[in-house]
Amino acid sequence: QVQLVESGGGSVQAGGSLRLSCAASGSFFSINTMDWYRQAPGKERELVARKSSGYSPNYADSVKGRFTISRDNAKNTVYLRMDSLKPEDTGVYYCRAVVTLITGAATESWGQGTQVTVSS
Repeated sequence: QVQLVESGGGSVQAGGSLRLSCAASGSFFSINTMDWYRQAPGKERELVARKSSGYSPNYADSVKGRFTISRDNAKNTVYLRMDSLKPEDTGVYYCRAVVTLITGAATESWGQGTQVTVSS
C-alpha cells in the first residue's frame, strides 16, 4: 500500500503564490511518476504537471511558465510551486503517484486532495 499526503493548499489573491507538497509513504521499491491534477467545480479532473523519473517535467499549457513541479527523491515528495495564480487556477489539487512495488507490480495511488482558491 502507498499513502499520499498532500499539504499547502489555501486561499490567495490573484497574482499570489502557493506551494503544494505531497509525501509518499508505504512499502514500495521505487516511484516512477508523481503528478499533480486539479478539478475545478463542474469540470473534469485535468493533469497539471508530471514528473517522471529520468524525464523532464511536463505541464499543461495553461500553467506553463507559472507552475514548477519538482521532486525530492530522498523524501519521496513532490512539490508544486504555483506563481502568478489566476482565479481559473481554483480547484481541488490531487497528487498521483505510480510506483513499483517490491513484487515488481506497478500501482497507482491518489492523495485526498487539497483546496486552492484564488480570488480576483
